[in-house]
Amino acid sequence: MNKHAGIESYNHTGSGYSPLLIRPGWQVARLNYMPELAAPAIKRLDRHGATDEVFILFQGAARLISAEEAAGNLTYEVQRMEPCVTYNIPAGVWHAIAMTPDDVVMIVEKDNTHLNDVAYRELTATEYEALQAMIHQTQNTEDVR
Repeated sequence: MNKHAGIESYNHTGSGYSPLLIRPGWQVARLNYMPELAAPAIKRLDRHGATDEVFILFQGAARLISAEEAAGNLTYEVQRMEPCVTYNIPAGVWHAIAMTPDDVVMIVEKDNTHLNDVAYRELTATEYEALQAMIHQTQNTEDVR
């Protein structure tokens, strides 16, 4: 953190996720590319029970993924993110983000979500293949459901 004349500034230049500013009730984090977020590496989804999660792409070509589970099956939506557009994943929705090395994403969510409000769901081989196909399709289309 830098502080000059009452203005605080925060940055994260390393790889991965880093909360930058945590205040009671909310936090802002930065997500930079790391190999585990490359599309072929996505083998699980996560969700939060107590918070929506807001994603804003600042640069790059990230793809936001959501999934609805019914009778043990997943239905995906993959959205190619546009810079400076606010995307919301509601509480309880399975999701992931596929990133490329140049991507920078800001995240706004309930404070300390990354510590105590996250559940994971490992993808089966069939679910993984279906997700990869949908991510690949977004190279030629705006979004896929």
